[in-house]
Amino acid sequence: MQSGNERIVIIGTGGTIAGASGSATDNVGYKAGQLSVGSLVAAVPALQSASLEAEQLAQLDSKDMDEGTWARLARRVQHHLDRDDVRGIVITHGTDTLEETAYLLQRVLAPRKPVVLTAAMRPATALQADGPQNLLDAVSLAQTAGAQGVVAVVAGQVLHGLEIRKTHTYRLDAFQPGPDTGLLGVMEEGVVRQFRDWPTGEALGATLLPEAADAWPWVEVLASHGGARAQAVQAWQQAGLKGLVLACTGNGTIHQALAAPLEALRQAGVPVWRTTRCAQGRIVGAADEAAASLTPWAARVELTLQLLQQSATG
Repeated sequence: MQSGNERIVIIGTGGTIAGASGSATDNVGYKAGQLSVGSLVAAVPALQSASLEAEQLAQLDSKDMDEGTWARLARRVQHHLDRDDVRGIVITHGTDTLEETAYLLQRVLAPRKPVVLTAAMRPATALQADGPQNLLDAVSLAQTAGAQGVVAVVAGQVLHGLEIRKTHTYRLDAFQPGPDTGLLGVMEEGVVRQFRDWPTGEALGATLLPEAADAWPWVEVLASHGGARAQAVQAWQQAGLKGLVLACTGNGTIHQALAAPLEALRQAGVPVWRTTRCAQGRIVGAADEAAASLTPWAARVELTLQLLQQSATG
């Protein structure tokens, strides 16, 4: 781990990394978000000499992540990034929606300092707890000279914030990069071995995100599948849906039963974006599709941000 006087701020949001179970051998029956971020830091001896500041923003099971927490998180991260004495930010997070939070933060903040999300697949009480090493790696990366952008560090892998995907339900190495991109780097004994450039981009600004959850546009994800029916699309339209992301079969195809209600949705002015439900690849031959290379979950975040921008510009 690199030395220095520059501060790393660690923001806790809960998740399995802060989870606890009644048994050290129980890796699935735990309750997420039970331990404070301060206690997570205290459990890693190598962090005791580092210049750290811990802040508890939330204690969520990340399956329950919500828009209000996203807005508060983006604002707090920006607040700390603006401090001259802060080198970088580490966010402890649950694994279930980590990829959505990472995508949103990179698009909203596009930080020139490192913002590192980390997580765990085992609770802190487990015999094989992976949280301490992941947290240590995340702090090491946040201290790295030249690092910038939103990334994730899990199981020794460094992943681009716009591309990370959770691909396994149980393994410690549950995350992978985009299928056509690759790892941004790996952590080796506290040092980053970098393969690709750090994330960059134009920041949309944390103030774009409303603090009230009901001020966010309603965007859903719908999967096409055998036996699909039109009623779901029709019900959502009647209820005031503002945007829809399709997790299509194959190379962007949809069940014929969905064609008419989806066209009615478009005619009503509701944007409908296509992605694929396939784990690998993108929609080929659809250059006009904004979400052709995104996962359904990243596409939902992107469409939400675009609708917020449209609302902000009137």
